[in-house]
Amino acid sequence: MVLPVSANASSPAGDFVLTIVCPDRPGIVHAVSGFLTGHGGNIIESQQYGDQLVDRFFMRIDFEVADSGVTADQLRGEFAEVASRFDMRFELWDAAAPYRTLIMVSKHLHCLNDLLFRYSTRSLQIDIPAVVSNHPDAEPLVRSYGIPFHHVPVTAGTKAEAEAEVLRLVKEHGVHLVVLARYMQVLSDDLCRELSGKAINIHHSFLPSFKGAKPYHQAFERGVKLVGATAHYVTADLDEGPIIEQDVMRVDHAHTQEQLVSAGRDVEAQVLSRAVRWHSESRVLLNGHRTVVFR
Repeated sequence: MVLPVSANASSPAGDFVLTIVCPDRPGIVHAVSGFLTGHGGNIIESQQYGDQLVDRFFMRIDFEVADSGVTADQLRGEFAEVASRFDMRFELWDAAAPYRTLIMVSKHLHCLNDLLFRYSTRSLQIDIPAVVSNHPDAEPLVRSYGIPFHHVPVTAGTKAEAEAEVLRLVKEHGVHLVVLARYMQVLSDDLCRELSGKAINIHHSFLPSFKGAKPYHQAFERGVKLVGATAHYVTADLDEGPIIEQDVMRVDHAHTQEQLVSAGRDVEAQVLSRAVRWHSESRVLLNGHRTVVFR
């Protein structure tokens, strides 16, 4: 199966996305709008949020320019003066540019399967240069999509070497985003810092109540009425990174353990795919330990 490089090939030439985070003060929107007007820009979508608690301003603008020869690099360079004036942290991307995404997985393949399918149908704006797993189970599925599979076993004695191999792949493939699609290994603090802000994990929302093995079985024993999942950025604090998306599904006493597991997996796959979609469309901005998500 040969897959497209771009998951959003329908975007017009000259279509860009600009995201901004900066101290809140008067004149920001005027300055940004003036810059776009000066470059013949037409705003397609604009969202903004001012967090009064931390005095920070967040903005995402999707805009197009009439001159198809204008590049993202050119616009970045020319916007730098505005950014400096307002102490902005900004990103400016071609709206159709796919995020190069490395997926990591262990033995549970439901989230990986969902991401690969959505990628193959162009519903995610990502390109997947490789999938990494500490087990060989996912190889047939991954290779059926024509994507390279890397089996990188992890033991207590080889953890450092395994993580070094992951970083090598990240650099070799110019990876923008790492997705832990039920990768059941705890990343080291060093690797978490290296991937800060560009690694997304998925876990069941029972944490911290149902830690360890078989969380859905534990939930079944407690008679839970909701199962859910949380997608968050990876940090050195295990499962406590900034949250991107959460969802739940109602269950009841009639659900068996197997049905509860199945319901939980469905929610995990949906939540993770939404988080990946929003991140790859530059809709998620970090706000300390929280996130601003422009859906």
